[in-house]
Amino acid sequence: MTSNIQSLFVWIWLKGKTTPVVAGKLERINGLLSFTYGQSYLKRKDAIAIYTPELPLEQGRKLPENDMEMASSIRDCSPDAWGRRVILNRLYGEKYNVNLDPGLEDELTYLIESSSNRIGALDFQNSATQYIPRQAFGATIDELMNAADLVIAGTPLSEELGNALLHGTPIGGARPKATITNEDTQYIAKFTTSLDTYDVVKAEFIAMRLAKIVGINVAEVELLETMGRSILLVKRFDRIANGDEWERRNVVSALTLLSLPDSFARYASYEEIAANIREHFKNPKDNLKELFKRIVFNILVGNNDDHARNHAAFWDGQQLELTPAYDICPQGRSGEVSTQAIKIMGNESQSQLSLCVKAAKIYGISARQATEICEEQTRLIRENWHALCEEANLSEIDRRILWENQILNPYCFYP
Repeated sequence: MTSNIQSLFVWIWLKGKTTPVVAGKLERINGLLSFTYGQSYLKRKDAIAIYTPELPLEQGRKLPENDMEMASSIRDCSPDAWGRRVILNRLYGEKYNVNLDPGLEDELTYLIESSSNRIGALDFQNSATQYIPRQAFGATIDELMNAADLVIAGTPLSEELGNALLHGTPIGGARPKATITNEDTQYIAKFTTSLDTYDVVKAEFIAMRLAKIVGINVAEVELLETMGRSILLVKRFDRIANGDEWERRNVVSALTLLSLPDSFARYASYEEIAANIREHFKNPKDNLKELFKRIVFNILVGNNDDHARNHAAFWDGQQLELTPAYDICPQGRSGEVSTQAIKIMGNESQSQLSLCVKAAKIYGISARQATEICEEQTRLIRENWHALCEEANLSEIDRRILWENQILNPYCFYP
């Protein structure tokens, strides 16, 4: 199946509003997706740029730069690996299998086929005058988890299950997930799978709770169990309840901050994120220290999947501010040597606290302060590990897999 879609309209939720307005048009031009702001949007007094560095609020067609197919701030809204698998399942039906190439469909298809309840404050429509949200209702967590199992197994979904799993299609990452709403709170639900060799969901729950304990601004989490399996609920920080409706906060990934296409994500560095914070963020000193604390914590809990889409910032049209941390999950590991997904200083990315201390000045703190942060986080992780394992009902086998392997691996402390 090859898409014939040539253009989509980009809708945006402005600050304090619960309904979107048309911001402009995304259209295919010589293989690239250009963006043009609408004249009516440019005339609005409350209009903001989708993201000023690449889509400034001005007239004229804007083609993507830096070898990108589309503006990175719009790509942030597109499904990643998991969402694309679900969409391919829905589109191909009986022809679907787990080996289908996601490249069979283009970005416009993925944008219009995914749920409207995506991260941030944008959505995409065929119409410039009528907004019709794409969403599913009534699915239970058990149904969503069963539907995720079928996608992983390569089994085509029924129309009902396909619509149910639409909930999670625009949320980033490769693991199965869905979005759910409970009264005045929205969550991202993450599921365990039959392919997991240990309880990844409980490991992430423990890591996220530890992050809060060590003083990191982190998304709130809850742990559920159903059908003998774990589910992690992560409270969404890009949604604000307003009566019976929702406001949306604009979010851009660190990949967008660095003006990097996905194919160049390996070149991302914390040092460049820090430079961006100094130049464009509110309260740069506080945000720099927060970033440093997150680097240290990722090392200590064995989260070396800290790539540039796992960091993000709120964008208010003028300035940026780090969002709460998310997707902090200990990664499978054998042995000790490890590197982070993002370089910490220069070309160095070793998962070692000594490198953090060496790089401290980049993040606006002294070596002494950096050492204190490393020592305090290590102490708090040791002091709270057992209690959180009990709270999560983590098995003894999984505790052995995690402790001093992913979490507090001796390599962290090498000089």
